[in-house]
Amino acid sequence: MNPLQDFGKILLFFGAFLVIVGIILLLIPKIPLLGRLPGDIVIKRGNFTFYFPLATSIILSILLSIIFSIFRK
Repeated sequence: MNPLQDFGKILLFFGAFLVIVGIILLLIPKIPLLGRLPGDIVIKRGNFTFYFPLATSIILSILLSIIFSIFRK
């Protein structure tokens, strides 16, 4: 194959990946409870807010592990 064709395929892959990530980022605020689960850490002091979505991160990690294990087979 031509190296230019390989580079074109790589660019198409990354373009499609960016479109998918963009769609996901647009839809995330519409998912109920995402980011407001028990176990998510929120500290508010004056003008400072610290937010660490611990429970949300664990749930997303489990879901992604399941999805990747399905596609690996």
